[in-house]
Amino acid sequence: MKKKTLGILTVLLLLILSACSSKEENNADVEVYPLEVDLTVTEKVEVGDTVQMEAIVTYGDEKVADADEVVYEIWEEGKKDESYKIEATNEKDGSYTAETSFDHDGLFHVQVHVTAKQLHTMPVKEVTVGNGGHYENSGEEHDHGHAEGFSMHFNVLDGVTTGEEIDLTTHIQMEEKPMENLNVRYEIWNDAEENGKHEWADASESSAGEYKASYQFDQAGTYKVQIHVKDDEDLHEHETVTIEVTE
Repeated sequence: MKKKTLGILTVLLLLILSACSSKEENNADVEVYPLEVDLTVTEKVEVGDTVQMEAIVTYGDEKVADADEVVYEIWEEGKKDESYKIEATNEKDGSYTAETSFDHDGLFHVQVHVTAKQLHTMPVKEVTVGNGGHYENSGEEHDHGHAEGFSMHFNVLDGVTTGEEIDLTTHIQMEEKPMENLNVRYEIWNDAEENGKHEWADASESSAGEYKASYQFDQAGTYKVQIHVKDDEDLHEHETVTIEVTE
């Protein structure tokens, strides 16, 4: 009887080991590719002319026709806080299009935010309208004073209520590639509160270049959230966003 039981256990163990080995082999066969976005925009236009925007999304050799989200964010040089967004039209062939126009001369930035295959990327291009205008801060630094090539995108939150645990999420890139292993913290305060305290939430890297922290607002109001980004060397970037919280 003991020999029979031992035999059955041995067979079961071999079956389990075989299944695990097969699963590991299947996982090893799965190749992971970067999410690539080829962004093209009309780079020079006159006031009132249409600016065409197209993002071609690929994953490996495959064109991605079912991206989770593709949104264009547009702002004038030095006015990132006044940016506006346009939902892209999915052309069902891996390309996502939109168009806009401008009512005055200036230098504008067009950034496309693409989420697909559990990855996020956000390349940016410039559009010169008319004579381009004059900006005292134009030059080596762009995008709200960030170092050249650096960009961060905070996931805008709508309908936030008190007592609700939410995720503060920011995607961070350098030269359109995810920046990993950063120290990211969220500083949170309400300007309307006298002697209002500043609270902090430390973020963890949930995926390459994506940093999340859970937070709960106890009172309604207009809150400022400043994203602080550091690395092990001399990088220190920050950007401030506003969140409306209701009862």
